[in-house]
Parts: sequence; structure tokens; C-alpha cells
Amino acid sequence: MPERRVVIVGGGLVGSLAACYFAKRGWTVDLYEKRPDIRLPEHSDLVEHRSINLAISERGFSALRRLDPELEARVKEHVIPMHGRMIHTLDGKQTSQAYDVFNKHINSVGRSTLIKLLLDEASSYSCVTLHFNYEFVKADFDTGRVELRDVERSEQVSVDADLVVGADGAFSRVRQRLMSKVLMNYSQTYIEHGYCEFSMAPQDGSFAMSPNHLHIWPRGSFMLIALPNLDKSFTCTLFMPWSEFAKVESDAEITAFFRKHFPDALALIGERRVCAEYAANPKGSLMYVKCAPYTYKSHAVILGDAAHAMVPFYGQGMNCGFEDIEALDRIMVRTLHESGQANDCTANLTDDQLHQALDEYSVTRAVDTSAIVDLALENYVEMRAKVVDYAYLARKHLEGLLHRLFPQRIIPLYTMVSFTSIPYAKVVRQWNRQTAWLHQTIRAVSVAAVIGIGAISVRALGPRLPPLRELARMVTSKI
Repeated sequence: MPERRVVIVGGGLVGSLAACYFAKRGWTVDLYEKRPDIRLPEHSDLVEHRSINLAISERGFSALRRLDPELEARVKEHVIPMHGRMIHTLDGKQTSQAYDVFNKHINSVGRSTLIKLLLDEASSYSCVTLHFNYEFVKADFDTGRVELRDVERSEQVSVDADLVVGADGAFSRVRQRLMSKVLMNYSQTYIEHGYCEFSMAPQDGSFAMSPNHLHIWPRGSFMLIALPNLDKSFTCTLFMPWSEFAKVESDAEITAFFRKHFPDALALIGERRVCAEYAANPKGSLMYVKCAPYTYKSHAVILGDAAHAMVPFYGQGMNCGFEDIEALDRIMVRTLHESGQANDCTANLTDDQLHQALDEYSVTRAVDTSAIVDLALENYVEMRAKVVDYAYLARKHLEGLLHRLFPQRIIPLYTMVSFTSIPYAKVVRQWNRQTAWLHQTIRAVSVAAVIGIGAISVRALGPRLPPLRELARMVTSKI
């Protein structure tokens, strides 16, 4: 068959991994990134303070493993395991909350470190060409003509592609072009909260806090979090409503704010650093995107944030984007096998077969990504408020106990999301069933306990208590 060429727009985490997958499957790959090559020393700081620290878990590792187990192993050399949350109260007390009863953990990894690893991996394929400082302008998906602008030379260039992959982020231009070709349902929603990053330097050559936790200072409507870095520093991120950011402008105000709400963090970061970084670092916005479909015929597909940007509170943005690539690859390979070919070279798919594969991907994947976008938003409330709520902690303890006894039947929500590859939509359905079952069980146990206590009381005290049926009704009405 003639050469099959894919143009990937966006050279971040998802785009660079997609380039590796397509190269492995026999495609000729051209990847275009509008920023310079961050592997060069003069551009190494381009991702600093621009985005929130990353947590990689099973879904992300699964995609790396499918591509190459050795790549997964190399990435794991650059991560720091985080076995749970460390909750910091106002009085400085720290309480560890394990993520999983079987000691499974998520992992902190530097964004720039991971991008560099993936770009190096993509560069190792002879059929991959990386183009930096190129900005997507437009594309005619039917003819395969893609137009880009060379940022350095201010020149426009045209290239031809059999397939265009949009991995160009939440404000994707490829998605905008796709919307002119398909009847796309699309929504973009900003939440009323923003974020600002701070850095916590090592103390006497060591981590200032436990490095194997995600640290959280929950304060109801806002929170501070901290993730460890390999250089023994922490990246701290303050999330709070824009209305609160507006109240904190001067050095004195940010110092007073930290002293009131995060006194132990202020001591570890240092007043001077807090003031300097609050003034210098940008205040980022938080938004999420939902859209469908993700594809156009056999000619175009969008992946990662271009298809489903989400708020960062489940640590699933990158993991979900990596899983997009794995899911698409599985469908493409299966479609190839169903056509009678025994190899995995998806560049051999006909246009009709590729169209079929892309359509299936769009239909099935959009359901799952919509589910995780919602879960990520809901988890913000959990992190900034519920982690110190007694009802939440009681359920977490009960679920952990049941999960240990019945590991295949009762699985906590966080475990399903972070430590399995169960489709996100199925996770939500199973979680809802478990919630209903738990409520029914707690209600039944409570009623039985009240009836038992009531029976004993009647025998001891006589008919001075309400009838047992009325006691049971009173209890169940409160549950």
C-alpha cells in the first residue's frame, strides 16, 4: 500500500504519545508544535508555572505499557509514589488518609520531564518528524491539506495528510475546524475558581514534608495542595474563588492570608517566597469542555483536552488523554484484524475501515470522558471540604473494610478511577449501585438495632416507650 501519513497538531503529552503509537503502527508521522522544543536548555522553563503538577496512575501507565513496557519503566524512574492524602488542619495537625486499603498509590511526575521523555521516544522512530514553532492555521479535511504558520519565519506552509489528529489542548483550533464539518454538540464552562502556584524548597537537603503524600490544606471553599518533586521540593497550588483572589493583592495581604489559613505552609515556604511568587506567577483559570463527536469520516480525530478538558481535581486529565490513545489504538487494531489481516500495522486500514474505527471510537469514548469530566468537578468539593467531614470519613472507612473483604464486589470510587482501567461510565454506574446498596444496608442495620434496643427497653421499662413499629419509622425517616 502507499505511504499513510498522519499530521498531529500539538506536541504536548498526548500529541507526543500519539506520535509514538502511530509510528509503531506503520504510519509516517509529522508532529507540529507551536512552542519551541523544550528539550533545548534555552527553552526548558517554558512549562514552569503554566500548569498544575501531574499525577500519573494506572490508566496512564497502561497506555505507556501497551506502547512499550520499557518506556513505562523509564517513566517510573522519574516518579514519586504518593500513597495517600496528608490533611493539614489549622492547628498544624497532619492526618494521613490512604488512597487504597491494598497500598496502591498514584505518582507525582514533572510535566516537563514527562514531555521530554515522550518527545525523545517519538524521535527514536525514523518515520517521525518533529516540527517546532509551527502554528495550525486551518485544514481541508476532505482533501487532507493542512496549513500551518512557521512562527519564526512568519511564513505559511501546506502539508498533506491522510489523517489529522488534534491534540492541541482545551482551546483546540483543530476542534474549531472540525465543528465546521460535523454537527458537534459543544460546551465550555469556567468555574468561579482560579489557581496560583508556589514552590516549597528543600529543608536541609531533604523534603520539607512527607514526600509520599499529596498534601492538602482543606478550608471549605478553597484549599492549598502540594506535590513532591524529584529535586526534593514541593509544587504548591492555591485553589480558591476569584472573589477571594481579588481581596489579596499586596505583600501584606497575602502574608496575612497565609498566616490565617495556612500557617504551617507559610513557615515552610517562607514569607518572602510567598510574596514574590504570588506577585510573579500567573493566576490560572479552571474550565472544562464537553463535545461530541470527536471525528470526521476517516480524516480527523481530536484527543485529550481538545476533546474533553477537565478540572484537575481527580488527577485524570493526562491519564484520560493517554487512555484516549490506547482506546483508539485498540479499536483500530481490532478493526484491522477483523478485516482478515494478522498484523498490527493500522496504516494498512482502508479509508472505509478507518472511518468505521474512528466512528466507533467517538461513540464509545465520549460517554466515558463525559463521566470523568463530571467526576473531576465533584472531587473538588471532596478535596477542599469533605476530607474532614465525619460522614465522609465513616463511609470511606466502611468501604475500605468491605473492599478488603470483597475486593471484586465492593470497590471504592477512587480505586476504580485511579487504580483500574474500568471505563469511566461503568465506574459511575457501579458506584451508584454501591451507594444505593450501602444506604439500604445501613438503614436495615439501624432499624434492626433500634428494634432490638426497643425490645429490651420495653421489657425493662414497660409500655412507656412508643411502639416498636413507630420507633422503626422514626429512625428510617432520618436515614
